[in-house]
Amino acid sequence: MDLVEIAAKADPPVCRILDYGKYKYEQEQKAKAARKHQSTIVVKEIKLRPKIGKHDYETKKSHVERFLRKKDKVKVTIMFRGREVVHPGKGEELLRRLADDVAELGVIESQPNLDGRNMVMVLAPVK
Repeated sequence: MDLVEIAAKADPPVCRILDYGKYKYEQEQKAKAARKHQSTIVVKEIKLRPKIGKHDYETKKSHVERFLRKKDKVKVTIMFRGREVVHPGKGEELLRRLADDVAELGVIESQPNLDGRNMVMVLAPVK
C-alpha cells in the first residue's frame, strides 16, 4: 500500500492509502476510454479546374457528398493555369454552385478566397 496524492490543488491536499500500481492502471484505462470516444477531424481535398466538364463536375460532387456523409471536412481547390487566373469570378461561381448542390450535407466553413493561382473553400458537415 502506498500514500497517493489524489488532488494536489485542493485545500487541504487529498491523499489516499491504496495500491499505486492499481491506481496507475485505472488512470490509464480512463484516459484510453476518453481517447476512444473523441473524434478526429479529417480534412479531405478535392481539386477542380474552372473549365471542368459536366460529367467530371458530377463525379467530383459525388466525392464531396461521400466525404461529408462520413463527417469529414472537405477542402475544395480550384487550380487556375495560364490566363485563367484573370477570371476568378468563374472559379468562385463554380465553388458557390458546388456549395449549393451539397447544401443539405455541408455548410461553408471558410468562404472562397484566391491564394496565388488557387482558389480555396472549406466545407464542413452539417451538425
